[in-house]
Amino acid sequence: MRLSLDFRHLWNNAGMFLVFSLLFITLSMFVPYFLTIQNMIGVALSVSMVGMVACSMLFCLALGDFDLSVEGVVVLSGVICAVVIDITHSVFLGVSLGLAASTLVGTFNGLIIAKLRINALITTLAMLSIVKGVSFIVSNGSAVGIADEGFFELGNGSLLGIPNPIWITTLMFGVFGVLLNRTTFGREALAVGGNQEAARMAGIDVDKIRILIFAVQGLVAGGAGIVMASRMTSGQPNSSSGFALDVIAACMLGGVSHTKGTGTMRGVIIGVLIMGTVQNAMNLIGIPTFYQYLTKGTILLAAVVFDRFNSENRLPERRQTPRRPPITRSTAPKSHQVPKSRNPAAEKISRKTGI
Repeated sequence: MRLSLDFRHLWNNAGMFLVFSLLFITLSMFVPYFLTIQNMIGVALSVSMVGMVACSMLFCLALGDFDLSVEGVVVLSGVICAVVIDITHSVFLGVSLGLAASTLVGTFNGLIIAKLRINALITTLAMLSIVKGVSFIVSNGSAVGIADEGFFELGNGSLLGIPNPIWITTLMFGVFGVLLNRTTFGREALAVGGNQEAARMAGIDVDKIRILIFAVQGLVAGGAGIVMASRMTSGQPNSSSGFALDVIAACMLGGVSHTKGTGTMRGVIIGVLIMGTVQNAMNLIGIPTFYQYLTKGTILLAAVVFDRFNSENRLPERRQTPRRPPITRSTAPKSHQVPKSRNPAAEKISRKTGI
């Protein structure tokens, strides 16, 4: 069974890579200016924010949860960072407070979901509205300009001709890939997503894992918001519309299952690249924005349906797993026979009555 599951897991990754390769070749042949160095860098830069947040969203989805508040957290951290830099003229203080606020939001999400047992979808949807409202209050409903040009280097600088956001996203892919595959925390997170009760019986602190993952999700989304503010040279309370949809769609398209506790960083990378190349091709062709929303929603729906279909197909295999025959009172040895009652009062009455 273990070899069968590993082979299927490998096939899923190989299949996704094959789909991306065919898509890339087709777009290179039929879309003008797609296969150019400048456009390839543009594609990587356009998906850098999505890829950054998808690294931590992988863990949320593997738990069986969603975090729709990332869209608002990205905005909140960028606005707070811009306001603090504008007031104190300290980039370090602005970045620190922006990350602290986003981490606090993520931790609060985790506490409500883990301790109060509130549905993650409802909790993060409500938090999205709250943090967006706070962003508008802090910024007075308008963009907050940043005067410190040194801060712009984070989002607009480059190294070896490659923009800094691409380097940051690549580094995060590596860090979270190691965290998922090489650490106890990653294995425990997938175990909780696969079977929460079994993980709890194995001694895993399920609530702690869930709170920590949402806190990390808030921190990563806050970092993405600060990089976005640096790229835009201001904190924009109206930015990142539809950002959560893009992140979740990329993860689901990359094979992350929110029902089985499975997911790989390679799959997430491929999912991010597929979403980026499709959107870039639509922009080059000149497809209107409304149809782009329709396409991204369709891709997300198809990924969810495929995940559900894959889960349904695995159920018969589980039912065919051989089980030990049940031990009955007639065949069980004395050491395994269960007494009629463990209640002392009931045993005393039984001895008196002879029943």
